[in-house]
Amino acid sequence: MNGESLVLRVAGRPVGRYTVRPELAPNLAPRPYLHPVTTLAGAAVTELSPADHLHHLGVGVAVPDVEGHNFWGGRTYVRDRGPTELANHGAQRHAAFQLRDPDGFVEELRWVAAGRELLRERRTVSATGLGDTAWALDFTFSLTNTTPEELSIGSPATNGRPGAAYGGFFWRARKEAGAPEVFTAGSEGEDAVHGTRADWVALAGADWTLVFAGATEATRRDPWFVRTAEYPGVGSSLAHTERLPIPSGGTTVRRVVTVVADGRLGRDEAAALVRKAVSP
Repeated sequence: MNGESLVLRVAGRPVGRYTVRPELAPNLAPRPYLHPVTTLAGAAVTELSPADHLHHLGVGVAVPDVEGHNFWGGRTYVRDRGPTELANHGAQRHAAFQLRDPDGFVEELRWVAAGRELLRERRTVSATGLGDTAWALDFTFSLTNTTPEELSIGSPATNGRPGAAYGGFFWRARKEAGAPEVFTAGSEGEDAVHGTRADWVALAGADWTLVFAGATEATRRDPWFVRTAEYPGVGSSLAHTERLPIPSGGTTVRRVVTVVADGRLGRDEAAALVRKAVSP
């Protein structure tokens, strides 16, 4: 730990670097992130500020609309106007670590915009080995409204852009020559998987597979946001068709466990690793 980043390890092997206080332009919605994240064999499975979306920052939590403040980065989708450059970006600021270990940490963050704190987050992240060729990233975030008023979380979809319900946990994967495959236990392909609810979603690249699983009932109710053709990315949708209200003092909690595996997994292999990774 050097005050700015820390390294996650599985059995002593580095699998991810967490940047705590990134130096980023305000319009990228500065926030802590995990990058690079790798398989146990060393294959990179994240991307940072790619040319197609400079505000995609590896693995983390990003929300495009918290009471009109953009914690996602880039342009804001405005109803009847479309994507618009606005000076409305917020930032997630590291406050303290409650715990720091080689295999994980517990962190407190302040979500700040327009000079005041809107949300306080408790983030718990851990890395666990699943054998010689796979490990799991367990990522929980709790958002508490610290203002005296109700806040609500929205998305471009709730603001009038169909199919763009991104916002919440988000993993920007590495772009390769060919688009990755995406599948669930019962469907495959971006069109079939995007916007659906599934216990898990797998994204398979050239020599790696990521399997994302909602690890709580509330998380499993959120549909998945999936992109493969334009860029490779998977996230959960906190505000799919309606805004998500958080009353003053209230807390919203989500937990996503991601299996990071070498090679291309099939359905049975993906399902077996998820069962191993997700504690009851």
